[in-house]
Amino acid sequence: MSKELPPITLAAGKKVYFASDFHLGAPNKEKSRERERKIVRWLDHIRQDAAAVFLMGDLFDFWFEYKHAVPKGAIRLQGKLAELSDSGIPLTIFTGNHDMWMKNYFPDEFGIPVYRHPRAINIGNSRFLIGHGDGLGPGDKRYKIMKKVFQSPLSYSLYSWLHPDIGITLANLWSNKSRAKNKGKDEVFLGEDEWLLAYCRYKEEKEHHDYYVFGHRHLPLDLEVTENSHYINLGEWINYYTYGVFNGHKLELKTFEATQ
Repeated sequence: MSKELPPITLAAGKKVYFASDFHLGAPNKEKSRERERKIVRWLDHIRQDAAAVFLMGDLFDFWFEYKHAVPKGAIRLQGKLAELSDSGIPLTIFTGNHDMWMKNYFPDEFGIPVYRHPRAINIGNSRFLIGHGDGLGPGDKRYKIMKKVFQSPLSYSLYSWLHPDIGITLANLWSNKSRAKNKGKDEVFLGEDEWLLAYCRYKEEKEHHDYYVFGHRHLPLDLEVTENSHYINLGEWINYYTYGVFNGHKLELKTFEATQ
């Protein structure tokens, strides 16, 4: 059984929003700044009826929290998150594979909890299992081993000894290399070989969830797990600008400013 998040009771007219894979910082400062402004507009757009907002990982193309420093950039997003949190809108962040080294910055500075693994939550009368999605399902043993190594306290401690100018530069080079290697692969639908779909079906055999909501895959998807259960992948904000919205009855994928 997955660990639980506090349930959400939706008042009339209120909705819950989900978004993932902003990858701020990529592919360059100018494109990232343009995308960041769009994300901020989206947050302003949804704030009027948002009962809660879940940000599902890879918000940044790289993130590492040193004891007294965090990466430069994305200050508009951070300011908007602080504003929304201060206004009383509950926000939740899940780490992704690009920002797995989040620590206490967002909880301490913004009052936003950060989770590293999928969590179950009841929203209204529907049950969800939500997370970023990396390292789940069959296959990709190499990545799963690498993730455990990178997330270990020893790896974090050793990396923190690098000067930020060195550590952040190395990480950005690694991220760019990884993106170039996987360019195009993330946008190919794998049919029955979709590994997150396989994970959802495995979990559904053990416990029913109405919706499985993940990111990471970079492809907007709404797939049937069973007759009464769906897997939603939120896509990303470099090409698709997609997000999920739950109105208490149905979870839908929508696109923000598709023509801009």
